[in-house]
Amino acid sequence: NRLLITTGSLQAIHILARAFIDPGDRVLVENPSFIGALSAFRACQAELRAIPLRGDGMDMSLLAKELNSASPQPKFLYYAPNFHNPAGIIYSMEVKQQMIALLRGRNIPVIEDDVYSDIWFDEKDLPEMMNLKAMNPEGIDICFTGSFSKILGPGLRLGWMLVPEAIYRKCELIKQSIDACSPSLSQVLADKFIRSGEIYRYTARIREEYKNRGETMIATLEEHLPEYVTFERPRGGFYTWLQLPKGTDTTIILKRAIEKGVVFVTGKTFDPAGVQNDHMRVSFCNTDAATIRRGIPLIAQAIREIIEK
Repeated sequence: NRLLITTGSLQAIHILARAFIDPGDRVLVENPSFIGALSAFRACQAELRAIPLRGDGMDMSLLAKELNSASPQPKFLYYAPNFHNPAGIIYSMEVKQQMIALLRGRNIPVIEDDVYSDIWFDEKDLPEMMNLKAMNPEGIDICFTGSFSKILGPGLRLGWMLVPEAIYRKCELIKQSIDACSPSLSQVLADKFIRSGEIYRYTARIREEYKNRGETMIATLEEHLPEYVTFERPRGGFYTWLQLPKGTDTTIILKRAIEKGVVFVTGKTFDPAGVQNDHMRVSFCNTDAATIRRGIPLIAQAIREIIEK
């Protein structure tokens, strides 16, 4: 494996997309999925084939059906294993083992996008969070992407990919054609942060702050949301994914919420088909506990005013 430093993890995903995709190629993604990755794949004119998420990861029966279909073989599978954006879930070890079994022998690489795994709230989740890259399954090329943005600051725009040698050589050429190299200043800062050990002390501090915000979000949602709105309790990361009654148009609710001074991201933003809109993503990463306590009741009011009118 070779390490390639990139200008944010999103650039790593863009480079991998350009390395693998020709126009019209099939790519397997989650539904919902990270909008940045979807945009990168669309920019390369990929055909996105979506596998729905459950509470413990992709629906493996539907992944098997997709893999066994008569359609051309997909160029790769993209997934986010820990504290998924937007769904907030952790892939279970059982699902990851099933994924390995389904992919083995098919020559389908995996892009494993794991930028939130340092922001866990409970140590008991750590064994379940092991990456496919660390598991190193025989016969499957795992392209791992990571980022300093979530732990040091998004302004650094510093990420990386860890990929097999043959894939690295192609990605290196693409990287050089984009921006030659990522900013040296950001790399020197990150290097110093790691070598001094400060990265571990700092990450421990911000983990506690995000945990406090996440727990405040959970408590406030449980207190104010109508009973027909459900959500996955975040165990780390930045986001909570709310599920509203089937067929709800969260764009209408968003307009009402904006009138009240609060915002969220509508569900269809993360749907590879851009259609399903009965979910919403609320974030606690850049909002302190007091603001969360003021803002969530306003979102709950907007939901009730639209759905119960």
